[in-house]
Amino acid sequence: MTRRPHSNLAIALGANLGDPAASFVAVRPLLEASLEAWAGGPLQLSWSPRFRTAPVGGPPGQPPYLNAVLLVRRGDGAAREASWPDPAGLLGRLQRLEAQFGRERREHWGPRHLDLDLLWCGAIRCCSPELVLPHPRLGERAFVLAPLAAIDPDLLLPAAAGLAVSAADGLAALPLVPGELPPLALAGGPGWPEGP
Repeated sequence: MTRRPHSNLAIALGANLGDPAASFVAVRPLLEASLEAWAGGPLQLSWSPRFRTAPVGGPPGQPPYLNAVLLVRRGDGAAREASWPDPAGLLGRLQRLEAQFGRERREHWGPRHLDLDLLWCGAIRCCSPELVLPHPRLGERAFVLAPLAAIDPDLLLPAAAGLAVSAADGLAALPLVPGELPPLALAGGPGWPEGP
């Protein structure tokens, strides 16, 4: 079965240093404004609940992470299938926001004040030292799949080839890691109303 190319894009948020909840609330309007400036018009934004998750990879002894996902669609009046601008421009905007919140790239998968990962950008495929789309580990990360499934369990994940899988099915297919707690959806609150 052939499926239509994705017309949306998705960004994962993560943090485990400082006050991650405050960072998420503070970056939210900045990220929204940056996305609309990059896309050149209004967008439909779907925010996931925040999730408490165990660190994956990186140095041992890291504190738990706070994770969420933002799903972005074209706004009313925009062509649903219109192509997005160059994702490298969006990547630059995301990295500037990370730096504004104190992100320092010292060690691979190390603790951070704010991490903004572009998961996919429409049907765009790219592979460069700076950016790989869709994100190569998208289907392997419960801290990404749980927020995506909370927004839309039937959302088809982009795949370079083969059959598409929904966010919920991708999450259910992940192996259980002994001793690791699954992602825990947190209640909404001021500045982040989305909850389970």
